Amino acid sequence: MTARTRFAPSPTGYMHIGNLRTALYEYLIAKANGGQFILRIEDTDQKRYVEGATDIIYNTLKTVGMNWDEGPDIGGDFGPYIQSERLPLYQEYAHKLVELGGAHYCFCSKDEADEQKDEEANIKFKDPCKMIPLSEAKVRVAKGEPYVIRQNINKKGKAMFHDVVYGDIEIDYDELDEGVLLKSDGFPTYNFANVIDDHLMKITHVVRGNEYISSTPKYNLIYEAFGWTPPTYVHVAQVMKDAQHKLSKRNGDASFQDLVAKGYLPEAILNYIALLGWNPGTEQEIFSLVELEKVFDMNRLNKSPAIFDIAKLKWMNGCYIRALDFEAFHKLACREYDKFITHEINREALSKVLQPRIETLNDIAEVAGFIETLPEYSDELFTNKKMKTDADIAKKSLALAYPALEALQTWTNENLFECLKNVAVANELKNGQVLYPVRIALTGLETTPGGASEIAEVLGKAETLRRIKLKLA
Repeated sequence: MTARTRFAPSPTGYMHIGNLRTALYEYLIAKANGGQFILRIEDTDQKRYVEGATDIIYNTLKTVGMNWDEGPDIGGDFGPYIQSERLPLYQEYAHKLVELGGAHYCFCSKDEADEQKDEEANIKFKDPCKMIPLSEAKVRVAKGEPYVIRQNINKKGKAMFHDVVYGDIEIDYDELDEGVLLKSDGFPTYNFANVIDDHLMKITHVVRGNEYISSTPKYNLIYEAFGWTPPTYVHVAQVMKDAQHKLSKRNGDASFQDLVAKGYLPEAILNYIALLGWNPGTEQEIFSLVELEKVFDMNRLNKSPAIFDIAKLKWMNGCYIRALDFEAFHKLACREYDKFITHEINREALSKVLQPRIETLNDIAEVAGFIETLPEYSDELFTNKKMKTDADIAKKSLALAYPALEALQTWTNENLFECLKNVAVANELKNGQVLYPVRIALTGLETTPGGASEIAEVLGKAETLRRIKLKLA
């Protein structure tokens, strides 16, 4: 079967990791089955609409390479693809559903309905308007009386449906409330608009969070009333912050944009979230999007909630950084250098030092800040048992290294390393007794992203000599 899937986000201002994972699974189901991936914007909840949020959706999907086959910006045979532009359709089908007996006109105010409900006690609103004859309700509608259209739940017993992840599911019809399908302002609710759009756009597979399992029988009743075939349901488990708490932007958890701002590569983020709830069945963990398109199998989605492990993402991001070709990494690194380095250095040499040693792009400023400003440090830092150095040995080594470095004509890592080794040999010192003090003098740090000769190449001759001279003064 050729699959047609849709990602239907609400433009609320950011891309939640759970939403991006849903989009990815929708995309992969479509591509793994030679089908189409559709982008649809669900903006019927006008109170939650955030200006510019639609552009964030577009940019996020394009950034990770999930290009859609139909959507608001490129069109298609089943548009419009923005729900607020489809209001006449929802209104038409809502009134049809009333005629078919799947819904009714309700003239009660929201306050009247809310007064009867008690979610904790599982007390549903029993709408007295359901008893109004249709002919009488139509007259009241024609006279302009405010109304909503509510769903009818007339069945008893168990609703049954199949889900790809959870298998056969049963839900008691008595647990379903007769919710609003069309609001008094003519806008549909999420539950109704989705059913209409999914049918009209010929969507074959619907991926959504497992919190919607309990509502699925309500959707199926609408499909049944119209004589339509429901899509294949793929309910996925939540992405959790820990065993008790869902990942939530409201609780300060990272969105896709936050993670990118923290120095994570979009490709690594996408790879990681693919594994949050899906098992490839092999030991492989690093997948490009093209590879995922080939191996993704929705039958390998997990029922259990997935814990978002930032340490695992950081490890994976490091793998991606190390796998970049040097030019690509250097281009990304230079954007970071521009944020904190103000003087001339050997940027290419710095990138060569950093690429195998960092896990996020934000690590660059953290580990290489000494390049811009040499921190104050104590002579105690020169004491290192392993290197057999102390402050006195260090001062002697620096005094010997200075003229040798000053005389060096070709300032490369290889030449610098040989020069400092020769200083050690000529003065019957161990390599570490020269290299370690030079590294400390150049960085003021015990732990650095490179060795003495690498850092000297980055800093350049003048700055290297200046920093060594500071300790000899």
